[in-house]
Parts: sequence; structure tokens; C-alpha cells
Amino acid sequence: MVYILETELLENKSVYFSLTKIFGINRSQSSLICKKLGLSFNYTLSMLTPDQTVKLIKFIENLNLLINNNLKKSNIMLAKNLIQIKSYKGIRRLRGLPIRGQRTHTNAKTASKLR
Repeated sequence: MVYILETELLENKSVYFSLTKIFGINRSQSSLICKKLGLSFNYTLSMLTPDQTVKLIKFIENLNLLINNNLKKSNIMLAKNLIQIKSYKGIRRLRGLPIRGQRTHTNAKTASKLR
């Protein structure tokens, strides 16, 4: 196990797929990171040298991405803001109903159960 940016990653997986396990990094960003650092998509985390690992962490930090806890806090604050300003989406969120216009007459039983 390797810890990168407070996330536990498997050593036998490729760097490309392992980076996507970090909350806030998707496949396109992972691809960009691998290309910029000159890492092959087949390269596994166990093949990385300590220098490359440090370089990888610093590169991700310099991208100024919201990742892990910062992104989760941001999402929570956005939801709280919608509720506070009493927008339609905020009210739907409070009631535990679908937010994005899905049908509620016959469906949405699972969304209501998730409260």
C-alpha cells in the first residue's frame, strides 16, 4: 500500500488507474499527469522510485485541484448554501427527493428512502 495525498493506493495497480482512486482526480486528469511526468500507463506504483513519487505528489499539489477532504467540504458547503437561500434544489435536497427533474409520481421511492 502506498499513501499519496491521504489516499491509500494499491502498489500492483497502474499509476493511471491508481490516481483515479483519489477523490477529485478523474481519468482525463490522471492521463494528463502521467503524460506530463513521462510515465507510461502500464507503469505500476511499485515501479516508481521515491524521487518519482515525490515528484508526482508535488505535481498534483501544484495543479491547484480540489481533492479529497477539500472537495468534500466544498460540495457540502454548496449544498448547505442551496438550502440556506431556499432555492428549489435546496428544498428538494431537504425533503430527500430527486433534485434534477426526475419523475416522482411513480418512481423516486429509493431517493425518498435514502433520508
